[in-house]
Amino acid sequence: MNVVRAKCTIGKLKEALKLSVTQPDPKMYMSLLQLCIVVRAKEQARMIHSHIVTIGFESSVNLGTKLIVFYAKVGDMLSARKVFDKMPVRDVVSWTAMISGYGQNGFYENALLVFSGMRRAGVRANMFTYGSALRACMGMRWLEGGMQIQGYALKGRFADNLYVKSALLDLYAKCGRIEDAWFLFDTMEERDVVSWNVMIGGFAVQGFVDDCFQLFRLMMREGKIPDCFTLGSVLRASIGDIGLMMVNQIHGLIIRLGFGSSNLLIGSLIDAYAKCGSVRSAHQLYKNMLKPDIISCTALITGFAREGNNSGEAFDLFKEMILKKMGIDDIVLCLMVNICANMASLSLGRQIHALALKYQPSYDIAMGNALIDMYAKSGEIEDAIRAFNEMREKNVISWTSLIAGYGKHGYGQKAIELYEKMECEGLKPNDVTLLSLLFACSHAGLTSEGWELFNNMISRYKILPRPEHFSCMVDLFARGGHLESAYNMISEMNIKPTVSLWSAILGACNIYGNVTIGEVAAKNLFNMEPEKSVNYVVLSNIYAAAGARDKARETWKLMKERGLRKNPGYSLLQSSKEKIVLVEPH
Repeated sequence: MNVVRAKCTIGKLKEALKLSVTQPDPKMYMSLLQLCIVVRAKEQARMIHSHIVTIGFESSVNLGTKLIVFYAKVGDMLSARKVFDKMPVRDVVSWTAMISGYGQNGFYENALLVFSGMRRAGVRANMFTYGSALRACMGMRWLEGGMQIQGYALKGRFADNLYVKSALLDLYAKCGRIEDAWFLFDTMEERDVVSWNVMIGGFAVQGFVDDCFQLFRLMMREGKIPDCFTLGSVLRASIGDIGLMMVNQIHGLIIRLGFGSSNLLIGSLIDAYAKCGSVRSAHQLYKNMLKPDIISCTALITGFAREGNNSGEAFDLFKEMILKKMGIDDIVLCLMVNICANMASLSLGRQIHALALKYQPSYDIAMGNALIDMYAKSGEIEDAIRAFNEMREKNVISWTSLIAGYGKHGYGQKAIELYEKMECEGLKPNDVTLLSLLFACSHAGLTSEGWELFNNMISRYKILPRPEHFSCMVDLFARGGHLESAYNMISEMNIKPTVSLWSAILGACNIYGNVTIGEVAAKNLFNMEPEKSVNYVVLSNIYAAAGARDKARETWKLMKERGLRKNPGYSLLQSSKEKIVLVEPH
């Protein structure tokens, strides 16, 4: 017997299994099953299960519970349920193992049904039972159910238990009741690292950055040592320029606490540095990793994509992912398609599309939306339509992406027809959809249709126009020669006119020769961007076309007095011979 346990301890599972045939004992099988749980040895555990049934130990509560725990760990809840249903006797540990197993594998309703069955059977729950049931409610974001379980815990005198309170704290935080979570946390006489993590993570997710940092400092002052989850939550909160110093401090703390080899934390650090605008620091961290993984690589690619001028480095990283066989998921594929869309690189986009079809033959909504956007921006509107039609499921973004594609290619009428079809499908457009439609109308000269859409946006959909919507309407009126309407819209707006609004007016005045409104637009632009020479040039051209040559000369003179020069024109050509090829190893 001792020999078997020794072999279990050193991990020699096969030898231990051979000895178990000649020396059957319930304690021995418990040790073997525990080893199978640790190393996730599915085949060996099923063999042990067969031995237990053959020898007649199937009625053992402890062995049955251990089998449930194993099957739950490997995600086989059907087998776990079969073991549970065949158990002649079940104790609180057996019931709790079943509840916990369902919860860990995402079967939250099943977990709560087992909890109800346990109460009907008259078995008294313990702190782990209540904690597992509360986490099932958390998974469903079912606050009312969690409150009921809190009542049961109160009756069972477990309401003040740290494990139960931590689970309840997590439920409040995940359900968006951060104030209730804070009240509970503040009243806890005892707090462990899990409690602190729940609260710090809750503040981070809800966007309460200052509270997250203050609580983290308080945790450190009270002598609690943060773990990977704590540090990861604080890093997620460190976004923006003001967070770069905090990221540096957390980085130093990670090294001091000995978590420098944690790929999960390094991935979070890379993401935090990139989001704070320090992509070079993120890249250096990545290069120093002993074994880069898909999480860290995706975080760095996202950082490069966000900067917008590092597409080449993003593709180098993606090729590295393929060559090193890190694995490719839908997130990174979707990200690469978006990069191709921003580059308007059709060749690379088609290669990524081919890879996406290989890894996920029926791509999801996010990938479908990215493909529509990529093909539309690359000038292949027919391919964008095909990607749209091939999607099994579509959301508002899918329809909006194709509407925007039609708009960019001058198909204003088709954009409106697609919008009408979208309404027939029962989908409500959002502010971006309306903006894309107004853009499409503007570029297709559909003035009356655009005006109707603008009015519908306010009256039917109750969407408040943003400066971009007004800009599109001003552009729409200006392109159609309705300069008075465009100027009146700017005058009546409740928001401050932007550079793009006045630029649209000035450009239209140049086309239609309206000197009066052109002067107003130009003077506003002189104040808003005094260094832009193009505004002076356009106003001078308006004067010259109207025969006011003296005013044209005065405008040129004013431009020179301010030290401005007309920018020379240039053409930008992209070589069709230069190609980037992604090679996937066989």
